[in-house]
Order: sequence, then C-alpha cells, then structure tokens
Amino acid sequence: MSTFHVLLVWALVQAIPFLAVSILLSDCAYPSGYGDGSGNCVGVADVSLKPQRREADENENIFDITHKFTPHTPVGDSTEGIGQFLTLLTSMKNGSDYNFSEMKLPVHSGTHVDAPGHMYDNYFDEGYDVDTLDLRVLNGPALLVDVPRDKNITAEVMKSLNIPKGVRRVLFRTLNTDRRLMYKKEFDTSYVGFMKDGAQWLVDNTDIKLVGIDYLSVAAFADLIPSHLVLLRGRSDIKKLPLLVVVVQVALKSPKVRAMSHCNIIDSDGMFQDIILVEGLKLDDVQPGIYSVHCLPLRLVGAEGSPIRCILIK
Repeated sequence: MSTFHVLLVWALVQAIPFLAVSILLSDCAYPSGYGDGSGNCVGVADVSLKPQRREADENENIFDITHKFTPHTPVGDSTEGIGQFLTLLTSMKNGSDYNFSEMKLPVHSGTHVDAPGHMYDNYFDEGYDVDTLDLRVLNGPALLVDVPRDKNITAEVMKSLNIPKGVRRVLFRTLNTDRRLMYKKEFDTSYVGFMKDGAQWLVDNTDIKLVGIDYLSVAAFADLIPSHLVLLRGRSDIKKLPLLVVVVQVALKSPKVRAMSHCNIIDSDGMFQDIILVEGLKLDDVQPGIYSVHCLPLRLVGAEGSPIRCILIK
C-alpha cells in the first residue's frame, strides 16, 4: 500500500466520529416538517417551523382514528364543549427554562374508553377501573362496518350486518360520522347508538368483546343507561344462575353479594369478561373492512373512563 493510500485511510478513520456526530445531530426526533433543513431540532426558535398533523401515513396503511382534543371537543350535557383543558403553568416566555402545562378534562370526552365501573357502582367500589381493562381485547384484528343510516342499532340492524362468529372487535360507523357530530361543540342527543335490544342481540349472538362507535356514547340517548348496562355486564352467564341475578338486583349493597356477582364473570385465565366500549372514534376516511386495531388507555387507577389513542393498521 502506498503512502498516499495509508494517509487516506488514516484521514477517513479520523473523520468517522465527526461524521457520526453530524448524522446524530441532524436526526430529529420529530417527523419531517418540524425542522428548517439545517438539522436543528430542539430549542431552536424559528418562525418557519410548521408541525405536520397526520391522519394517515403516506401509504395510507396506518389510520389515526382518535379525535384531537380542543376546547370545542364535545362532552355530554354541554353546549360549549370541554373548554380550556390545558393551562401553561410555567412559560419560557416568562423567563423559565422550560414550558410546563397542566391538563384537566372529563375522562368521558373525546375518543375514550369506558370501564365497568362507569355504570356499575359495585364494580367501581371493587376497583374495576381502566387499569384493569384487557389489552389483548384492545389490540388485534377488527372489523369496521357501516351501519344503515336511517336508524339506531337495534336487534334487527345487528342481525342485518351479518357479523361472522369469531369476530371479537367491531367498529360501527354510523350517521354520526356523516353528520360530523364529534366536530361540533354542542352535545347532540339525536346521535345514533345501540338500543337495548341491539345490545342484547350483540351479547347473545356474537363473540364481540370490543365495541367501537363514532360518538360519545355507544348507547342511543333513549336507551342510554339500559344499553350500557347490557354491554358492560357482558357475557356473565347469568342464565345459569337465575337466583343469583335476582339477589344481585335487590342487594348490590352487600359486600358478600358483590363478591358473589364477580365469581361468574371471570374467565379461565382470571380476566374480567366484560365487553370493552370505545367511544368517540374518528372513522371519517376509513373504508369498511378488516384492520388491526390498537387502542391504549391511560393507566388511571380508580378511573371509570380514560382518553384513549386508537389507530388502525391495514
């Protein structure tokens, strides 16, 4: 090897650390569009920065079906939305070394999940909160179906959808999406949801464990409580224990009865056999079909609901 080649190799070896540092510094932790092309990322004040908010990836294989939280995000029994939910407690503009915000919002607003304690006080007391929900149910193959636009989800509608046995996760797109109800700050009681007979048909005739819908409640306003009770109770095998059901209905305040009521709704591996309800889904630009759904609630111990981030992967 000539002296020239030796010097060239030596120069390249010396340059490698600097090249590596340059690559690392130019690799922003944010998607393209956050930087100014100079490789600068965090801590750089530049008016040209324009964050990109993606509803789907460039190849349309990943769909974000979670609604953004804004002050106008609707919430039950409100005409003004959730209001200001972020407070900037510490600001760099006021001389601090960092920005630090506090968040306060209802757990049943935006895209969210219900835990059994939402409608069953005994489950609430016993600790069946969002932290007990089965992640295996919240993640996996899912079927997105279009619901007939002229009615609520009744037993007749459920039967007409012909959902195959074995399907465990179903997302129901309804007239709510067409009407863009989740984009309106006023809570609208005319939304589409499950009537009690539709909820009961789902429990009795399908294997569905995850129900997703495109407004704040899976249950139609006219059957708000009854439909929730049917779905959150799930497949507790109550037909085999009619006496227990009667006792539970009249004596839920008894700790002994509460314990008994839990005995028949635990499956073979100890998981609570409720049906998980995900509400307020963003299904605008997604076609009916089979996807992989991934939903992750916050681990809020003691909470009967939680905001949830959901995506679909084609």
